[in-house]
Amino acid sequence: MKIYFVTGEPSGDLLASSLMKVLKERNSGVEFYGVGGETMKPYGLNSLFSMAELTVMGFFEVFPRLPLILKRIKQTVADIERVNPDILITVDSWGFVSALLSRLKKKNINVPKLHYVAPQVWAWKKGRAKNVAKLADRLMTLLPYEPEYFEKYGLKCDFVGHPVVENRIEEIDAGDFRIRYGIPADASVLSVLPGSRSSEIKRLIPVFREAIRMISTKVENLFVVIPTVETVAGEIGKAFKNSDIPCRIVTGRNERYAAFKQSIAAIAASGTVSLELASCKTPHLIAYKFNPLTNFLADILVNVKYANLINILSDREIIPEFTLYKCRANLIADKALELMDSNAAKLMIRDMDEGLQKLRLPNMLPSEKAAEIVMEMIGKR
Repeated sequence: MKIYFVTGEPSGDLLASSLMKVLKERNSGVEFYGVGGETMKPYGLNSLFSMAELTVMGFFEVFPRLPLILKRIKQTVADIERVNPDILITVDSWGFVSALLSRLKKKNINVPKLHYVAPQVWAWKKGRAKNVAKLADRLMTLLPYEPEYFEKYGLKCDFVGHPVVENRIEEIDAGDFRIRYGIPADASVLSVLPGSRSSEIKRLIPVFREAIRMISTKVENLFVVIPTVETVAGEIGKAFKNSDIPCRIVTGRNERYAAFKQSIAAIAASGTVSLELASCKTPHLIAYKFNPLTNFLADILVNVKYANLINILSDREIIPEFTLYKCRANLIADKALELMDSNAAKLMIRDMDEGLQKLRLPNMLPSEKAAEIVMEMIGKR
């Protein structure tokens, strides 16, 4: 059995690895091919090229990378043709994936195409739902309200649940985390997560650094921990090298969650990490901005009240959001200080738990449901 994966984001890498684990347990002879990241590698994927080349977000941010992206699309199509897999599973990264699937369709390469993670058509560009239906054979969604946007165009959709609910975070022991990283017992640990893409890191780190400085004037013994991925750890390390506030960079899934468990609060780039923080019961806020032109367009085109999934599912702001023009150091610092208060933290933890419950199926883990769908599609072929 040959399964071809394509993903271009660290969050997609984590999602695909959970699915690969279950598929491997159910069929030890399965072979994995394609494009992925460091979390997929232990399950046997040797990525065709570095996933980091595709990790870019924003209207104008994509343009400088366009020649390389087009080259990688051509390379991936040729590799799919060579491997002739039993199924192609594309994960998130719809910009790259849609171009890839269009090329496959044009070249008449007939392979079952399953897309994992629905494009957020409910937020902007609802017309993308019709395009997804034309290019994919089936869609697996993370959110319960998403299938209806695609089923009206005849695409078979399945809500499988969000992978954050199966992270087994409770099993991770964070007891000696401070000792391993030389963090004093009386330090107030703040997790700071400026993103996993080089472009967003460049934009967010100056804002986050200034917010940290402001917080340090009000909080004694502040210690900053920066959980990140290997692909950008060096870049982040350079940005914080001369910081007056003690900080440590940590990588790896278990270290990431141990850091969250030891943190009094967190400041994070908008994304899946917010759900991970919620699962660790870590009070946090999210922040995000693009370059000025993209900010302007996003402000006009995006038509949702909230950016955070827990806020969207709850229809109220549980996780404070500082996006686009609100992504300012003083606002972030003020809210972070507020979250460090124990009463505010208790309320947020209660509300986050309620939001997370809406991201799961009653009797099956997301990766198990996803694996069931993969095997069903292969069986039909």
